[in-house]
Amino acid sequence: MKKIVVIDDSQTIRQQVAAALRQAGFEILEAVDGVDGAEVIDRTPDAALVICDVNMPKRNGLELLEGLRREDGRSPPPVLMLTTEGRPELIERARKAGAKGWLVKPFKSDLLLAAVRKLTS
Repeated sequence: MKKIVVIDDSQTIRQQVAAALRQAGFEILEAVDGVDGAEVIDRTPDAALVICDVNMPKRNGLELLEGLRREDGRSPPPVLMLTTEGRPELIERARKAGAKGWLVKPFKSDLLLAAVRKLTS
């Protein structure tokens, strides 16, 4: 079962994402902000994907993404940004930092699942 780390300060969003992906057979690990998310990613070297919000307390999603370069030589998991933000400069910043996709909330479960399957295949 592939593991996906879901990082969002909204418990409701984490629950919605987790419910959609668990039904599709994925194991979900949750984090409440960028600091917590970095710790979960570090503890989960076999994570297949990270789904991350942009606007969060402590450390935002772009800062998390930019800091994901692994010091141990392993490649970080692919990251899909899931956010209310749609500004081109943020999307470009995320792309340059290595994000593999960008979905805008509110999201449709079928589009999320299609993106997740593509990034984890």
